[in-house]
Amino acid sequence: MAKIKVTKVKSEINRTQNQKRTLEALGLSKIGQSKVHDDTPNILGMVNKVKHLVSVETV
Repeated sequence: MAKIKVTKVKSEINRTQNQKRTLEALGLSKIGQSKVHDDTPNILGMVNKVKHLVSVETV
């Protein structure tokens, strides 16, 4: 299974509660923090929901 590295690059201030919870579910709390996740449809959907707040790269 492929892996992706998700890095938070923008703040969640003035964002919807749904986007804040999505970042929390991805394990991202601070700007610059990165997490590695499996490349599953669930994770890709979550990343797509907050794509303006994170950067994604393949590991």
